[in-house]
Amino acid sequence: IERECYHAVVAARVPAADGRIARVLNTLEQISFNVGPTLAEWLEREAPETWRAILDADRVSRQRLAGHGNAIAMPYHHVILPLASRRDKVTEVRWGIADFRRRFGREAEGMWLPETAVDDETLDVLAAEGIRFTILAPHQVARPPAHGLPGQYTTSNGREIAVFLYDGPLSHDVAFGPLITDAGRWGAEIGARPLPAEGAGLVSLATDGETYGHHHRFGEMALAALLSGLSGDPDVRIENYASFLARNPPAEPVELVAPTSWSCVHGVERWRADCGCRMEAGTSQSWRAPLRGALDWLAGELHRRFEHEAAEYLPDPWRARDAYATVGLPSHLPVRARELLEMERNALRMFTSCGWFFDDVGGIETVVCLRYAARAIELAGPDGAALEAGLRIRLALAPSNHVEVGSGQEVYDATARPVLPGPVRAAAGYAALLAAAPEQVRPQVGTYLVGPSESGGLVVRHRRTGATTTVTATVERAGRYQLSVELQVEGEARGYLVKFAELPEREREEIVHAIRRELRAGVLNDEDRRHILEGTVPSRRVTADALIRLLPEDPAEPGGVELDRITLALDLLTVEEQPVPFDAQTRFYRLVTQGPPEVRRVLLDLAERFGFSRAAVADAAGA
Repeated sequence: IERECYHAVVAARVPAADGRIARVLNTLEQISFNVGPTLAEWLEREAPETWRAILDADRVSRQRLAGHGNAIAMPYHHVILPLASRRDKVTEVRWGIADFRRRFGREAEGMWLPETAVDDETLDVLAAEGIRFTILAPHQVARPPAHGLPGQYTTSNGREIAVFLYDGPLSHDVAFGPLITDAGRWGAEIGARPLPAEGAGLVSLATDGETYGHHHRFGEMALAALLSGLSGDPDVRIENYASFLARNPPAEPVELVAPTSWSCVHGVERWRADCGCRMEAGTSQSWRAPLRGALDWLAGELHRRFEHEAAEYLPDPWRARDAYATVGLPSHLPVRARELLEMERNALRMFTSCGWFFDDVGGIETVVCLRYAARAIELAGPDGAALEAGLRIRLALAPSNHVEVGSGQEVYDATARPVLPGPVRAAAGYAALLAAAPEQVRPQVGTYLVGPSESGGLVVRHRRTGATTTVTATVERAGRYQLSVELQVEGEARGYLVKFAELPEREREEIVHAIRRELRAGVLNDEDRRHILEGTVPSRRVTADALIRLLPEDPAEPGGVELDRITLALDLLTVEEQPVPFDAQTRFYRLVTQGPPEVRRVLLDLAERFGFSRAAVADAAGA
């Protein structure tokens, strides 16, 4: 997604009249945008060039628009705020503002609400924290002001905040077509919107950022072409919400329709009920309410433990929580205090909205939320087992649409409950990558920092809590791509065996890349490498063709069968998670049953790797 969308929107190609590239445009310099804190952290670490361009876009827009930047803040986690307690709303908003301030070097003027989910208390929290505006769908207020102008909402506590309402039909036709493929028509539709006879009018669009390049290939080019065309129109001013609001304060009060969101016609029921909103027809979302109930129960239990136990270390536990995650805490705080705060962070992020958005409790989005819950339980202390038991009982009431999946309880047991302690898994990932591709090793492994100890082992420290574990690790390698790590934790009697599939994702992928490079060197020829480099043939096809090429087409004239290279090619297919090609199986069978005896003997041991029964092939070959 980063390559398709985020990297593309900050360097979008604007075509010339002859179809070649006229210029490259950072589209974020001209449009309002928000990047969630968790995505920003990933971009900063994994795509620094893209992240620098995002920061530059805000800086350039501030210079162009009298100090009003394009970037908009958002709550720290993508949670449905109307379903959260006020205390949790406050923490999410404060964390989001603090993270925004740290990254963009200025105060946030606006805040984008996840799924634009809103109620009176949510807007009251935003206003209390100094947020001046938010953006909602037109159906979220009773009577939207004319001509796209902002309205003023007054909360039940008497606080005021400006509300912009985006153009629903126009935004829909960009997000889902046809405008995303036709910049000229897109611009014409914007120009056709009625404006007031006097004063300002605003045409406002709101779409998912991944519309541009991920949901729609080359969508970023359409956006760039649109902005280029509009910027040359003397009757059009391209600006952001903050700049417009500074010159056009709200003059008309608006009445909120709440709780509502932009992605559920039933309000916010998509995140707590079987409301009918789904991706696939015929599926039931009766699992949503039990999942919400289970996590609400767990959160309540965790909050009670936090308030009681953290009081031993923190004068005001909830104030300390508000300062955690982005601002940080004094280093003299004991590890247990930090573990309790980290428990609260996971108690908040287990409500990430995508856990309820899709069709089944066994989906990866729900699994991730349950992993956050498992981590919070792990940090809860001695009675974590009782919390987990209570959670599992409640998850059993959340049925999957698939019999083989079972219920939320089976999903938790199979995919969320930690199989290995975090420090063990982090150490295994570090040690395995050090053995396979030392040039790719880095000290951060997930939420841990790993490095050599004075005794020759590894020291693993949690980045947030400071909890430290000392480990000795031995890497075992059976074959080219079968790798495991044996570990012993200092002070523990038992040892651990971490298989390749259990390694952290980033380290596992880097090992796969290293093995792939090694195998390609032994399998591919210069023409194959040129195809991969130039992208003229998909790399998966190149590997398949290389194996086919290594198996002579005529069994009567096999020539020299290169067993080592055939084995390497099979290894490469395994690493790339490809099946053995149909034509390769056919050629193998002909060679092993019709080829010269010496060829049959050489190839017979590879029968199972080609997908054949060795005994059956041996009979057919007369061996």
